[in-house]
Amino acid sequence: MQVRLLGPVDVFVDGVARPVSGARRKAVLAVLALAGGDLVPADRLIEMVWGDEPPATALNTLQSHISYLRRLLGGRSGIVARPPGYLLSDELAATDLQVAVDLINRGRQSDNPATAVSHLAAAVALWRGHPLADVSESAGLEAQAQRLRTLQQEAVFALIDARLALGEHDLLIPDLDHLVRQHPFHEGFHGQLMLTLYRVGRQADALATFNRLRRTLDEELGIAPGYAVRQLEAAILRQDPALARAARGSTVAVAPDARTNGRVNGAAGRGRPLSAPRQLPAGVAGFTGRAVQLYELDEALNGAAPHLAPAVCVISGTAGLGKTTLALHWAQRVASQFPDGQLYLNLRGFDPNSPPLRQQETVRALLEALAVRPEQIPSSVDAQVALYRGLLAERRVLVVLDNARDADQVRPLLPGAPPCVAVVTSRDQLAGLVATHGARPVMLDLLSRDEARRMLEHRLGGARVAAEPDAVDEIITRCAGLPLALAVISARAATNPRAALRALAADLGDAAGGLDALAGGDAAADVRTVFACSYRQLSPPAARLFRLLGLTPTPAISTAAAASLAGVGVREVRRIMTELVGAHLVVEQAPGRYTLHDLLRAYAGELVRGHDTEPSRQAATGRLFDHYLHTAHAAARLLNPHRYAITLAAVGPGVTTDGLADHNQALEWLGAERPALLAALHRAAGSGGDRHAWQLAWTLGDVLDRQGRWHDLVEAAHAAFAAAQRLADPAAQALAHRLLVLGLSRLERLAEAHAHGQQALELYRRSGDRQGQAHAHRALTRVLERLGRHAEALDHARCALDLYRASGLRDGQATALNSVGWFLALLGDHRGALSACTEALRLQQELGDHFGQAASWDSLGYANHHLGRHDAAVDCYRRAIDLFRDLGDRYNEADCLAHLAETQDAIGDPDAAQLAWTRALRILDDLGHPDAEQVRLRLTRARLPSGGRARAVGPARHPSGQPAGLTT
Repeated sequence: MQVRLLGPVDVFVDGVARPVSGARRKAVLAVLALAGGDLVPADRLIEMVWGDEPPATALNTLQSHISYLRRLLGGRSGIVARPPGYLLSDELAATDLQVAVDLINRGRQSDNPATAVSHLAAAVALWRGHPLADVSESAGLEAQAQRLRTLQQEAVFALIDARLALGEHDLLIPDLDHLVRQHPFHEGFHGQLMLTLYRVGRQADALATFNRLRRTLDEELGIAPGYAVRQLEAAILRQDPALARAARGSTVAVAPDARTNGRVNGAAGRGRPLSAPRQLPAGVAGFTGRAVQLYELDEALNGAAPHLAPAVCVISGTAGLGKTTLALHWAQRVASQFPDGQLYLNLRGFDPNSPPLRQQETVRALLEALAVRPEQIPSSVDAQVALYRGLLAERRVLVVLDNARDADQVRPLLPGAPPCVAVVTSRDQLAGLVATHGARPVMLDLLSRDEARRMLEHRLGGARVAAEPDAVDEIITRCAGLPLALAVISARAATNPRAALRALAADLGDAAGGLDALAGGDAAADVRTVFACSYRQLSPPAARLFRLLGLTPTPAISTAAAASLAGVGVREVRRIMTELVGAHLVVEQAPGRYTLHDLLRAYAGELVRGHDTEPSRQAATGRLFDHYLHTAHAAARLLNPHRYAITLAAVGPGVTTDGLADHNQALEWLGAERPALLAALHRAAGSGGDRHAWQLAWTLGDVLDRQGRWHDLVEAAHAAFAAAQRLADPAAQALAHRLLVLGLSRLERLAEAHAHGQQALELYRRSGDRQGQAHAHRALTRVLERLGRHAEALDHARCALDLYRASGLRDGQATALNSVGWFLALLGDHRGALSACTEALRLQQELGDHFGQAASWDSLGYANHHLGRHDAAVDCYRRAIDLFRDLGDRYNEADCLAHLAETQDAIGDPDAAQLAWTRALRILDDLGHPDAEQVRLRLTRARLPSGGRARAVGPARHPSGQPAGLTT
């Protein structure tokens, strides 16, 4: 069975094409197949298939499409669900595209022209017309189709080169005549035809071919032929003897297509992923002015030295001048020159309510945009930066870094080498980047009166502006040439077409006050005046919600969160948000998700502090925190129903929670809201919301662990502990200690982790909480195993088991039984381990605990291996690996792969063992985990001529027997 992409998208089974019904279903299959077996997040799938504005039902429809495709592919195993998305199984990942790329590479690398022709002809034959023929109009697949067409041209070019090396000149002329007519700008095909004609004695026809190419390029594109093809013409004119040689590679190496300036578009030819990020937000309709700055940006792009450093431009100026608008307008205009993608990141450098993004947040966000899975991101910032720049190497990507605080925030995010280009916006001049990176400064100032007038004409129409010239002059004066102010007042005028402009001008003259950060020498430059004019036009409910938005911890907010903030229903808040969007006071960046410009948030913050009482503000933030806490708690329970559950207070009046139906919706919600959840946690901890703080930390702990966000986990746990201390709540303090054990042990800070485990145990002993003591004992086993103190770990595991039995907690008993079995195995009592782990597995199967089952199968595999029952061990390990992979637990998947490799090596299957070790090493390297060195050493020994049979200990699994660490 093979998914085919090099034509209409279908599935090829036993020599018969099996059609896929429905264009969107085909598009979903195509996106998964283009990923080559790598995970595609659900939100990325939706973006690729539905575009920037998917319907509200997109996720449910996607799940329905996945179910259909699974049936078509023979079952659930064809498409694997792994948080936060899906991937094709290994068997289906070998698409016709993968086969073609492999054949092309083998053909290019062959020293034998006949062998090269065989491989390349087979590759070209795989194209069945236009690639992605029936899905190329889908939102994200048009560029992919163009990349595959470029790859096809490269394959044809290489095939002709190989046939020329075989001397097939007469046979090639009809083919090349057809190709140059089909691709009139393709200098490569023209060069091959010129050389072929020359070699068969048709020098005049060869020169005529060049002259035809020169005229076409001049008349159609206004450019001259490239250097290589001009050199070939000169060689033909002088009848250079070197042209007569028919050796392999003697054809001229010219640019594949004049329209790409000699570049091979796309990453397919370099073995890169075929997907490319398209993150640029939409530009502003009716953009006008800034001609000088646009020219400067164009000059920076066109004048970039191709072999020195990436072009970097810094757009700077005070707030509200339209730095972001200019950057996005220019970026959209030149986006087609960056076929490998466009990245966009708001650095929040001057955000009024949130701190600037930290390095570990910024680099991680860009890596995730480049389709790096969270668990593959290294733990250290330096390693993250190296990975980021490595992914951009040799790719033509545009990076837009918006709202930078200072040069230090930007430096790690700049590409390391051309042909990438970076554009940075900031209120700071970023002189350090100009000095150290040769950045080109592009300074913004207020609009001239002519530019301001043209802006109003674009937004309001020339006739309306011309009808009231004095009022327009007054508006321009009062707005002081500030683009943001002009945009807001234009929105008011556009939404009130019968209103006289002189009335708006009078409002501007009568309003008082101003945002302090933008206060000029007089009130005419006061942005608060402009905002106040729009604010006063709002209905009372909209005005109230706008003020309350000044309390949010992040710029973005969902419909349900806004409803909770206001204490109204979802239908009512949608009406209110529509009014705010129409007034240009908020932006709907995606269906049901809104954001505020930082100046508007500052203005809203001033209003809410001046108009709303402290009790009403506290009530609003309390409802918002309740929304985040209760929805996150429901999501966490959907992901892991066997995890220890804390008791939340009842949902208060006016709080709206998102209704999450299943595992996938929970993952999607947590992914979208993670920044807001963490920001709410820290905001609550610093503003008297200590109960929300520690409960949010506990709720998010499991998810952050599985996603590999261990630094976030430790920070959240520290905030939780401080909150619990202020509350004088020993139970909450103990939970925070357990979170710290989990996060710190993942980061190999074992001494700290052990101390927190001991403190948790002591707190539970003082309170007489037997279940809590059991949890603490089990948490300590995690640390003691990492320290190699297996006998002590076994003692703690047995204590946990006794306490769970006394408490009647069956989940805990099963987990502790597996933990006891694991440490018995590590201490050499493999039969005892087999007995304990079998009993654990039985309980876990009764309870439906998939995480626990995966850990127990791993332990059983280890025990069977050391009892010489290698076939049984292999079976156990494979069951564990499948479960861990389905659950998205990458670390424990790697652990089991390493154990499986040991068993396969012991039974004399070194190839399978090396494959398993290689897969384990890849995962551990992606995670930046220190266990990678042990596996790398074992793999190196296995590759030695002697086979490297000396035993080596694989990476140790967490002793709790719980891959997520917090399931009880």
